[in-house]
Amino acid sequence: MMRRREVLVLLGGAMTVAPALYAQQKAMPVIGFLHFASPGLFALYLVAFRQGLSETGWVEGNNVAIEYRWAEGRYDRLPALAADLVDRKVDAIVAFGPPAARAAKNATSAIPIVFATADPVGEGLVDNLARPGGNLTGLSVLTVELMAKRLELLSELVPQATVIALLVNPNNPDTEPMIHDVQEAARSKGVQLPILKAGSESEIDAAFASLVQLQAGGLVVGTDPFFVSRREQLTALAARHAVPTTYELREFAAAGGLISYGTSLIAIIRQLGIYAGKVLRGAKPADLPVPQPTTFELVVNLNTAKALDLTIPPSILARADEVIE
Repeated sequence: MMRRREVLVLLGGAMTVAPALYAQQKAMPVIGFLHFASPGLFALYLVAFRQGLSETGWVEGNNVAIEYRWAEGRYDRLPALAADLVDRKVDAIVAFGPPAARAAKNATSAIPIVFATADPVGEGLVDNLARPGGNLTGLSVLTVELMAKRLELLSELVPQATVIALLVNPNNPDTEPMIHDVQEAARSKGVQLPILKAGSESEIDAAFASLVQLQAGGLVVGTDPFFVSRREQLTALAARHAVPTTYELREFAAAGGLISYGTSLIAIIRQLGIYAGKVLRGAKPADLPVPQPTTFELVVNLNTAKALDLTIPPSILARADEVIE
């Protein structure tokens, strides 16, 4: 039979252990992950993010928790989602894309923010790439800057085209500089550049329907997280309307797109995980330089070219990093 004193000792031990366990649970750092799109279409990229975290010693559910906030394709939801993460006192915020990064920056000047965005200095996120300053650091993706190159590639692919359309998302704050860059490239190539705008699935359908009236010989799909989330729809419509189309990411070409040129999104998000892990280890965002990509992927889908009755010029094939057959 257990004596009264032994019972009291055991109870006392339980009272000391329970708060300790609670403290350990509370001590597990929490990352707030803020993204424009929906989780289903970005499952592959989340694997890359978790891989980056693991390379700095963090495993989700083991020694770090992640609070995901998805805007489900609506930029206007991002400020409230960012504010919610701040209210929950997360230890760091990972923000993917310019609108998410700006929403996070506006929500807090204290919580470390790690972003992936196109032009961190121009967007007012950091003072400079080498010494970011403040509570933000991350990766410069260089997406908008490559838009002109994508039009040049498409013009090389379909040199007979006198009209090449540009599809943009009017809800994206970076749309205007994107249009300006591609217009400059179009003028230098001597092609007309009608601007098509789509911020929803139905508007994408309508934009492709208008290509026939425009007599467009090609289409450049603008850089936008929403378009990435709708890559299956975009590549299917390009095939249905038989319009040669160029995109920003390999994932579009893998989904049946004709040609893509840009950075590796998987590599970027993996690096995002590494940076988030470093911040959790105590690195100050102000001291972590913002790297820019130095390599870009040119991917050509020969199956799609054949379906469009196009011959890929040897000059493009020679430069291709990957040819999908």
